[in-house]
Amino acid sequence: MTIVVADYDAAIGFFVDTLGFELIEDSPALTGGGESKRWVVVRPPGATTGVLLARADGDEQVAAIGRQVAGRVGFFLRVDDFDATHARLVAAGVEFVRPTRAEAYGRVAVFVDVAGNRWDLLGR
Repeated sequence: MTIVVADYDAAIGFFVDTLGFELIEDSPALTGGGESKRWVVVRPPGATTGVLLARADGDEQVAAIGRQVAGRVGFFLRVDDFDATHARLVAAGVEFVRPTRAEAYGRVAVFVDVAGNRWDLLGR
C-alpha cells in the first residue's frame, strides 16, 4: 500500500512518532525522470506488511494527497488496547472526525493521518 504525502519527514513523524509505527526503510532513490526521492516504508509493530510513504511528484499526485480513497475510510489500524491507544492519539493531537462507536466487529473511531486520509482505529 502506498500513501501519497507532501513531505517525507512530516509523514515519518506522524506514522512513527505519533502512531508508533516502525521505520523499516528510508533510502535515497530516483524518480523515473531522474530526480531524487526517498524510499520510505513504515509498518505497525509486529506487522509483516508495510506502508510506502511516497512524496507527491507532479500536479496529479499533489491533488491526490488526502483524497486517495475519495474521502472514504480507506485504511485500518487494529489495536489490542483500544482505550489506551485512542487516549494516546488524542493526547498527541490526532484529529478524530467521528466519535467512537460499537459495531459487531468491535469498537471503531475514525481519524485522519498527516495527509488527510481517513483511518479506522479498531479494537475490542
